[in-house]
Parts: sequence; C-alpha cells; structure tokens
Amino acid sequence: LFTDTTLSGEIGTKKKVKRLLSFQRYFHASRLLRGIVPQASLYLLDEDYLGQARHMLSKVGMWDFDIFLFDRLTNGNSLVTLLCHLFNVHGLIHHFQLDMVTLHRFFVMVQEDYHSQNPYHNAVHAADVTQAMHCYLREPKLASFLTPSDIMLGLLAAAAHDVDHPGVNQPFLIKTKHHLASLYQNVSVLENHHWRSTIGMLRESRLLAHLPKEVTQDIEQQLGSLILATDINRQNEFLIRLKSHLDNQDLRLEDAQDRHFMLQIALKCADICNPCRVWDLSKQWSERVCEEFYRQGDLEQKFELEISPLCNQQKDTVPSIQIGFMTYIVEPLFERWAQFTGNTPLSENMLNHLRRNKAKWRSLLHKQHSSSRSNDHSGQVTSSQEQTLNEEETP
Repeated sequence: LFTDTTLSGEIGTKKKVKRLLSFQRYFHASRLLRGIVPQASLYLLDEDYLGQARHMLSKVGMWDFDIFLFDRLTNGNSLVTLLCHLFNVHGLIHHFQLDMVTLHRFFVMVQEDYHSQNPYHNAVHAADVTQAMHCYLREPKLASFLTPSDIMLGLLAAAAHDVDHPGVNQPFLIKTKHHLASLYQNVSVLENHHWRSTIGMLRESRLLAHLPKEVTQDIEQQLGSLILATDINRQNEFLIRLKSHLDNQDLRLEDAQDRHFMLQIALKCADICNPCRVWDLSKQWSERVCEEFYRQGDLEQKFELEISPLCNQQKDTVPSIQIGFMTYIVEPLFERWAQFTGNTPLSENMLNHLRRNKAKWRSLLHKQHSSSRSNDHSGQVTSSQEQTLNEEETP
C-alpha cells in the first residue's frame, strides 16, 4: 500500500509515505468518455474453461459455490461474469432497459477499482459477497416481497460495498491523518468512500442516464444506506433493531422501509458470511483477512505507530482471531437471520458450518498452545502464561 518513494503524504510530522488510496479511481477517470475499453473486458479463455464457468453459473444459488475456482475459470473476471449473469437471471436488464455494453463496462469499472494486491478486500471478495447476496434474495420469506429495484440495489451494493478499499482499516486512516478521515469526519470513513466511488462510476458510465432524475437520485441514496450499513462499528445498532422487530413481530415487508432494512441485514450477513461457508473456503478467507491485518501491523511497526488490535502477527493468531470474530460478530447476526427466515435449509446449513468451523479453529488453537508449552525452555508453563492461555481459550 505504501512505499518510501516520491509523491508521498504526511504521517504526523515525521513520516512521508506514498498514498495509493483512490489512485485507481483517479487513474480511470473519464476513460469511458475517451472511448477507452478497459483491458479486463477481454476474456482470454479457451472453450473448456468457459464451459466449466458456465456450468458453475448454473449452480450459482448453491451455498457451496467455490468463488476461488470460478475466478480462475473466468481469468480473474469473477465479479463481472457473475454480475452479468445475475442481472440477466433476475430480469433486471429487461426491466430497467439497460444497455448491455454500458452495463458490462460499468461492471468492469467496479471490478478494476478493487485492489488486486489486497489479500482479502479485493474483487474476489466482492464476487463472494454478491453470490451470497443472491442466495439470500432467494429466501422465501424475503423473495416474495422483493421488487426489481430491491434486487438491483442488493446486487449493486454487494458488488461495490468495498470498492477501492486500501487494505487498511478506519483507525489506521484516522491516526495517519488521511484526507478521507478528515473528509468524512472520522465516521464510516471507508464505507462513505466506497459509496461515493460507486456513485461516481454510475454517473461516469451513464448506466442509469435514461431513467428519471428522481429515480436515479433514490437509487444513489439507497445504495449509500446499504453500503454504510456494512460498517462493523454499527453492528449493535442493527442487531438491536432486528431483535426488536423479531420479538415484536412487526416487520411488514410490504413496506418499502422494512424491506430496505432487511436488505441492509442481508448485506451485512453476506459481508461476513465466510465463517458460514464450507471449511475449505472458510479457511482460505480467514487466512486472507488475517494476512491483510498482519500487513497493516507491519506497516504500523515500520512507521513507529501503535500496532492495531488483531494486526500483531506475533500475538494475534489466526485461530484466536477467528474464534473471537465468530463468537462476538458472526453468531449473533446469523442466529437472528435464521430467526427471520424461519430456519430454512440455507440458514441451518450456514449455522452448522459456523459451529463446525469454530470447533476446528478451537482445535487448532489448542494444538498451538500445546506446541507452545512443549517448546518452553524450562519445559514448564509459568502461571502468568497459563493465565494468558486460559483467557485466550475463553471467548
């Protein structure tokens, strides 16, 4: 993310680093107006790979969908290919009279605005969230009430919810006095940036230019509301509101406001659904997000900043991070989601995966602790070490 070369910005009063955040957005500015077709739109695949990708798309509604394999089969174009397919499947192209060439170019813009060098917050994550969102939109409790506008908003928000993510979190941007932190006054800094970047691309592509102005304005505002809901700092706010609705049984999905709220919840679930996937996929995502954390920690150490929580590779292990994440963030949300859907096969499947994955991380954590004890120079674990281990094992 940062190097010691020129074109650098201030970190405090001591350090200068090159800022790449938003570089891609500026780099691609006005390219459509210049008639430049992005290279990512070219599919350099043989028929065998294309055939396998098409076969996978026929099962895009399955929860065991392997987004990593799909990304390889589409030559790194998983997000564009998936979105084109889903917009067609849901009848959105016909309903909104969208120009297919313009739509494809817009999807390419979104895909290119993700940073491929990020281990986690990249276009493959966006495609994974979009596929999960598609599954949630098909849940009977929700599907029967959704309008084409709801579906399009849900898919667009899922695809663009992390666009131009720099690979570092909000506290990092705040303590390095990044211009985005100042712009958004330290509130939902990244989410605001993802939203505004998406609006910029929508307007630049003129994808919705044929629609009435009031319609496009409403779409832009609702996109913002959905993307801003993914701010993890607002987790309790949404959980409390969802619990209240479920306890009072007062959700009226005929009401656009209640439908929008459940779309926000669906997007929040899709964004953090990795622990609810099959183990092989879940483990890959866990390792990727921790690698991104560790990179931030290394960067903070390099510039003599306090290392952020979960970012110290010497202290914060992948199993301990994942167990805490599942316990305090994922489980409470998905238990409420299952309550909303009525314990459908998908919801029960996700919760079963979540429990099994958590048990596997606990087992790996125990092995790490056992290895740590056996490697102790004295052959014994001190009382303070024992206390630390016990605290880590207790969520």
